[in-house]
Amino acid sequence: MRQGALTPAAWRARFRTGEVRQTAALCPGMAQANMAFIPADHADAFEDFLRANPAACPLLARGLPGDPALPVLGDFDLRRDLPLYRLFADGRPGALVCDIVAQWRSDLVAFAIGCSLSFEADLVAAGVGLRCHGPGVSCSAFDTGIPNHAAGPFGGNLVVSMRAVPEDQVPLVIRVTETHPQAHGAPVHVGDPAAIGVDLSRPIDGLGLTDIRPGEAPVFWACGVTMERAIAAARLPFAITHAPGHMLITDRPARSLP
Repeated sequence: MRQGALTPAAWRARFRTGEVRQTAALCPGMAQANMAFIPADHADAFEDFLRANPAACPLLARGLPGDPALPVLGDFDLRRDLPLYRLFADGRPGALVCDIVAQWRSDLVAFAIGCSLSFEADLVAAGVGLRCHGPGVSCSAFDTGIPNHAAGPFGGNLVVSMRAVPEDQVPLVIRVTETHPQAHGAPVHVGDPAAIGVDLSRPIDGLGLTDIRPGEAPVFWACGVTMERAIAAARLPFAITHAPGHMLITDRPARSLP
């Protein structure tokens, strides 16, 4: 991290007080994670889904039922340490809340899934021009027409994140990100969005930069929001995820992930 920058623990403390902000560009070099909280009755099938779709859902850690901690990734209270959560009922996304203390249940199992925000610091350090990396800006995410590998009731289609990259830097971007398999690894597609069923005018939740300027190419990575589509397909009566763009900032350097 840059000298003088806030630590992951300091950011999590701010989130506990109710501060809400996207986590893109926070704590460069530290691993960020998508989070899902799944009832124990469905947890094994959900893990099977994650392992069947490792590009979109690289599993970093699984918790114990009712335990809001993941010590392998840091010192957390997962009920309060994310900036924003999304509640699901019968597979449908519902309210966004700043903590899930009131919704916590003794059967909830926490899953931490790798996030592409973890590799952005390496791209910037390599000299890649990323317009989506900085305070208040982030990459965008899109639904595709590519089906996931189903496991039990979990299925749905792949979600991808997109970054506009200078065309002459695409080979560099591939080289850098393929060394981060626990943060989705190399891109799944470069170029024409329609080839994978993406409509750039329809970013998920309206978040992130979507314009492609002359001399740039759209580059797409498998995205952890894929798990939301799996939860929707399974029509789980109850589940919780992070809100897109509002990740868990862990205490682990991105390069330390297995």
